[in-house]
Amino acid sequence: MKLATGFRNMGHILRDHIKQTEPFEDAAQEAMLNLFVAAAEVRRRVEQVCEQHDLQFSHHNVLRILRGVHPEGHPRCEIIERMLDPSPDVTRLIDKLVDRGVVRRTTSDEDRRMTIHTITADGLDLLERMGPEIREVQRWFDERVADRDLQHLSRICEGIYTGFQDDG
Repeated sequence: MKLATGFRNMGHILRDHIKQTEPFEDAAQEAMLNLFVAAAEVRRRVEQVCEQHDLQFSHHNVLRILRGVHPEGHPRCEIIERMLDPSPDVTRLIDKLVDRGVVRRTTSDEDRRMTIHTITADGLDLLERMGPEIREVQRWFDERVADRDLQHLSRICEGIYTGFQDDG
């Protein structure tokens, strides 16, 4: 009962933010909505940086994935598995990056049916130019979360999505 009593006094910031007049059903609903709102704000700020460089969030994500394995590359299926938010049409997304010259598509030497995608020098340069702006978003985030809470927040988030594919 202690949680329920304290809970009634919580949530005014979120309720004001989403213009909700009724109390939340329970602490889980409030926490989930807070997570949605916070994640949307962080993503919006990263998307603004991406837009300044004529990219979408998912384009930036693919470039980061390919930079992580540079000079090697990944087939499309591996890129999809590593994406933060897999796009329904990764082929078209990668096509745009190839057309822009920031990703190169080659045929695998081991399996001629497989296409390997690698980041180009222009792609690495683009990520380098974006770096300070992305780090500014990270600093903005860091200013809003106490140092002692950063690892705790990561553990909470990992607990939420670990095994999510098994929940089907």
